[in-house]
Amino acid sequence: MWGKAYSVCEAAIVVPGDSRVSEPGDLARTDIAVGYHSGSHYSALQALEVFLAPEDIALKFVGSSWSRVDAALARKISAVNVWGAQLYLLEQHGFRRIVSTTFMMAFMFHRDVESASVEGYMRALIRAQADIDVEPERYKHYFINEIPERFRDKVDVRRFGVGERVVPQPYTQAMFERTQAWMQARKLFDALSDGGVSSELVS
Repeated sequence: MWGKAYSVCEAAIVVPGDSRVSEPGDLARTDIAVGYHSGSHYSALQALEVFLAPEDIALKFVGSSWSRVDAALARKISAVNVWGAQLYLLEQHGFRRIVSTTFMMAFMFHRDVESASVEGYMRALIRAQADIDVEPERYKHYFINEIPERFRDKVDVRRFGVGERVVPQPYTQAMFERTQAWMQARKLFDALSDGGVSSELVS
């Protein structure tokens, strides 16, 4: 795990424009589509705990991120936690944010990769992030590359936000351990009860 940077992704729990849901409390016992053991899963829990009792949070595991977009557009699910391009696309189709969410992602590399290669890659990524921050409209067209063909004529990427951001700050051992403790407290992984997941942070 690369400990010198991490990324943060904007996300949100959204509902169709004509949904009865207008505030977070209305989501009580309402199925919210997320990915299993994913950022959308954990960030939905973290955000909803502010508003709802644990027994009132109803998450439903629904396939991949883009299959959840399919289900949302087909009105097969009542609410969905989506991020990045999926969030911006659904908003363009009239979906409303009920709760803004966010999640962090660490960078991981195979232990056999040369550290100099990783350093060079990360420097380039951070420089690219700075360019996007200064002039995002120059780069938003690249979003189209991560959007499945079936959606490309149904979205205007020029209206998107900036999506996932690289943060050139340390992802520390303390941050890792806090995250592990949060997951253990909610019994999200059986394996964590045996001592948690170990990390080897490169700092």
